[in-house]
Amino acid sequence: MARTFHRKERLTALSEINVTPLIDLAFALLIIFMITTPLLEQSISLDLPDESQKVQAGNETPRFQTVSLNAQGAYFWGELQVTESKLGELLGDLATQANPPVLHLRADQNLPYQKVITLIDLIQSNNLTRISLDTEVD
Repeated sequence: MARTFHRKERLTALSEINVTPLIDLAFALLIIFMITTPLLEQSISLDLPDESQKVQAGNETPRFQTVSLNAQGAYFWGELQVTESKLGELLGDLATQANPPVLHLRADQNLPYQKVITLIDLIQSNNLTRISLDTEVD
């Protein structure tokens, strides 16, 4: 006997609710929560200090000195090419100043990483701690 899908009374309400879309929605929400929950738990809760908007008295605009390393490993003090020993002397002179400048460290991306670490060690051996590593913005 074949089943017919024609209703006899067309104006009566359906007594069944189609729950398939609700189950699909529940599974989609479950997957979203399963993905986002581990990401929320990995953050570190910090109470960061506030920054005042007014200019603090006695603060000068910072001075900068550029130290560069090209792809061949040559050192540059600004635009002037120097040897490693001369660079050590220049960094020693900066260390004797009362307020040494911020050192912008620029290195070629194809340079071995150890060369950059050697330069940072040379800077830190002269008790200079204000270093800015310059990168190219894409």
